[in-house]
Amino acid sequence: MVKEQDVPGFTRLSNAGNGKDVLVTTGNGWEVFSTGIQAKAHGDHVHHYESAPGMTGVTFPGEHPGHVVTHNGRTTLFADGTGAIRTFDSTHLDKATPDLMPVMTEAETEDPHHGVALELYDGTLFTTQGTEDSRDTLQVIDSTTGEVTAETDDCPGSHGEAAAQPTEAGDVVVTGCENGPVVYRDGEFHKVEVETEYQRSGNLFGLHDSRIVLGDHKVEEEPTEAVERPTAIALIDTHTDELTTVDLGSSYWFRSLGRAEDGSAVVLTYDGEVNVIDEETGEVTAEYAVIEPWKEKDEWQEPGPILKVAGNTAYVTDAEAQKLVVVDLETGETVLEKDLEFAPVEMAVVTGQPESVKPEEAADAESGHDEHTDHDH
Repeated sequence: MVKEQDVPGFTRLSNAGNGKDVLVTTGNGWEVFSTGIQAKAHGDHVHHYESAPGMTGVTFPGEHPGHVVTHNGRTTLFADGTGAIRTFDSTHLDKATPDLMPVMTEAETEDPHHGVALELYDGTLFTTQGTEDSRDTLQVIDSTTGEVTAETDDCPGSHGEAAAQPTEAGDVVVTGCENGPVVYRDGEFHKVEVETEYQRSGNLFGLHDSRIVLGDHKVEEEPTEAVERPTAIALIDTHTDELTTVDLGSSYWFRSLGRAEDGSAVVLTYDGEVNVIDEETGEVTAEYAVIEPWKEKDEWQEPGPILKVAGNTAYVTDAEAQKLVVVDLETGETVLEKDLEFAPVEMAVVTGQPESVKPEEAADAESGHDEHTDHDH
């Protein structure tokens, strides 16, 4: 253990976007925890930096802090208690202090609700609209004029979002609903047809260079148990608005889905296996036995297994056995197994490199081009 930090109450963890910091939800809002590692690309190589880990004292105030979205090098925070939306350049968090906060773009929904928002590359704002009782509207808003440029009210129970491979016209974003997902593409909303009257994909995982989005696949409006235990996952093609299901033969929960760098969908199932799924064909290409069999508890805040994927590496916690297992998804090799002194409830994985970058920066990284020449070693 490098650093232990006491934070009162039930907390959620979210990657802050800069590859170094983690946002911790507290009664004060989103508080910034620095992991102390950072990697900055410089031409065809990367510089690695280390600093002392711990809470930085930087806090983004927010009543009932909710979703954190990183997209195109920007980080967006949504406060469920007020509907306040704040967006800032993810890298500006590197030098933030309690007295020097990042410059933020601010907006607000019509009513407070459990929602989500993100800033699109053209500066427009993608956001949910709703109330504490219901939410079914998605909008794209011109941040300069306040004009609604795209809207749909065909998304009951809207929850979650994932950005996928953009088209020439701009960003592509998926949101889960209770009657099939909605895709925002080419400036318009498109409904994904589903085979059942009720279909919810509220946990979504996309990649910037993949048109496919991974989602959970729930079809019971009133589950026979305290929680629905689906065995099928959804692969949503955001360019054709089609949803394909893949039955894994074993259940999973919202903390056990992720995406690998090579595009694969990754799911940890009740049988303790990590399933690697080809995004194009839906074929399960690998099954790795990683932890002991488990079952989701009735209360989502109770400790349970967690899967996080960074690059082509899976990080899996076993809450009952109190351990962490790290697996190479290409070979199935266990590269690390570590005993823990607690049953983990939340986990964030950072690599030092930003979770998302501006498209032009991504293009520069691929070409090995870097205009910056002055730097410290």
